[in-house]
Amino acid sequence: MSATDYEVDIRDHQFVLFEQLKVQESTDPKYADFDAELYGMILDEARKMAEGTIAPINGPGDRSGCSWKDGAVTTPAGFKAAYKTFCEAGWGATTVPQDDGGQGLPAPVSLAVLEMFTGAGCAFMMYPGLTTAACNLVRHMGTDWMKETILPHLVSGNWAGTMCLTEPQAGSAVGDASTVANRDGDTYLLQGTKLFVSGGEQDLTENIIHIMLARTPDAPQGIKGLSLFMVPKLIVNPDGSMGEVNDIVCSGIEHKMGINGSATCTLSIGDGGGARGWLIGNEGEGITRMFHMMNEARIGVGVQGLAVAAAALGNATSYARERIQGTDIKKFKDVTAPRVPIIEHADVKRMLLYARSVVQGMRSFSLTVGAWADEMLDGGEGEHKDIVDVLVPILKSWNTDQCFEVCRLAVQVYGGYGFIGEYPVEQHLRDSKIFSIYEGTNGIQALDLVGRKMSMKGGAAFMATLNFLNESIEELSAHESLAAEKAGLEKSRDRLGQAAMHLMQQGMGGEQDLPISHACDVLNLFGDVVIGVFIARQAVIALPKLTELAAAAGKSADDAEWLAEDSEARFYASKIDNLRFYVHQVLPRTAGLLRAVTSPDRTVMTSVL
Repeated sequence: MSATDYEVDIRDHQFVLFEQLKVQESTDPKYADFDAELYGMILDEARKMAEGTIAPINGPGDRSGCSWKDGAVTTPAGFKAAYKTFCEAGWGATTVPQDDGGQGLPAPVSLAVLEMFTGAGCAFMMYPGLTTAACNLVRHMGTDWMKETILPHLVSGNWAGTMCLTEPQAGSAVGDASTVANRDGDTYLLQGTKLFVSGGEQDLTENIIHIMLARTPDAPQGIKGLSLFMVPKLIVNPDGSMGEVNDIVCSGIEHKMGINGSATCTLSIGDGGGARGWLIGNEGEGITRMFHMMNEARIGVGVQGLAVAAAALGNATSYARERIQGTDIKKFKDVTAPRVPIIEHADVKRMLLYARSVVQGMRSFSLTVGAWADEMLDGGEGEHKDIVDVLVPILKSWNTDQCFEVCRLAVQVYGGYGFIGEYPVEQHLRDSKIFSIYEGTNGIQALDLVGRKMSMKGGAAFMATLNFLNESIEELSAHESLAAEKAGLEKSRDRLGQAAMHLMQQGMGGEQDLPISHACDVLNLFGDVVIGVFIARQAVIALPKLTELAAAAGKSADDAEWLAEDSEARFYASKIDNLRFYVHQVLPRTAGLLRAVTSPDRTVMTSVL
């Protein structure tokens, strides 16, 4: 990999999918037609699409951005052709069942593919990404007419989908939405304004299906009064043919810090009398049904964080191997000493080790949650439902915050070159900031975790998650060489338990504001432990394989010269290094987080700002 190109870490994808999750051994009849060879071919084709089609338009698309004129949006050069190729290959409907025209892939395989594409160009992937979410919403909750008439176009990518929530006065407070829907026969006429609509207007598809929250005139205030509507850009006739242009106008696009190839639109709805919409479900069920789309989107945003962090890590690692500067620290006084690649310098190695352990931990975490979420498809509960409910806000928030941190470190590795557009990491940093803001800010995710998820079912969901962490940590007992790492994980797990107990005691004592002020601290502590556990789960798999390879080669498992020559041995050794670095250099920060959570200090509530 070069310091400027995008390259998929295909070996780590294979490790998570085939060695950790073992998707090729699934007994689910939905996946009976798939095996390891077919999955391997799918991953390889996705890699080619990511590296050869999407990545080349990412930088130019960022520099040119989208343009708006008289209500029409033009996407960057190359986006149309790439989108056409993307859809013709069927990549827009990877999890949609084959009976409905999709690929019918297991969620973890689909998320691996999504990571590849998003790392190659996250702005480009905003268009098909929300289409997939709209497609799944229609498939699960739409009327028979929607499934027969709208769904095939969404599956093919011929039409796009959006999610319309935000309004000028209603951002995170979705219940303040004021867009009105008046019944007009079997349909409704909507009037209002929606902001920050990704792909709300574009030149890639024939039609756009807006999934929109609005309230009927007699609906109660707050989220209970919201209903969900399908509002197409071009009205769809009963027979499925295209009708007249709906009363929706893109009144402008935002000029943003990042994801400039994605059109972020303001939509003026119903200025000419009303935009025609079709109710999804019943009146007053809007927020419940929208959460189906939002939860899927939040997992997707967590994968966005993983994807861009992985891209930044790959670029920074390549640059560090190529960039010659300075001498070995032991020879720094010798002006004639040979200059070395900066990857030999301790501080650069520290930054790259942090980034690698976090990225590979996030990949394991994300794809595993995807596998567990797969159990709940088509209305199923699944044995991991409670754990998934607890982990989704962590997946969205921790991954995206750490993505920004990994991108920051990548810029730091490049030094001055990282700050300029010659190399891609400055775009990665700018692009990644939005991930912690949209689909529910990370602060709101923390409130959801602390205020709702950890107390679900009387705390049973949290205990199920804690039991999973305990069982995973206990697996390290089989490996004596990892005893210190097991002890470090146990300490951090205990800190999580102490933080949860402290919050519970405060809640029982009638306090609400103090625990809430520490919600982000609790989420970060929780995320640190969860990622440490997923890194440990990888190390448990890797250590025996490394030992076996070393025995076959007649080498010691820590023989540096042998590891430098044997890529497979080096790969497995990296998993052990990830665990040791993360436990001893990263997890100690959980002690500080626990101290903050349990502090009686009330400055957040008493200060005047």
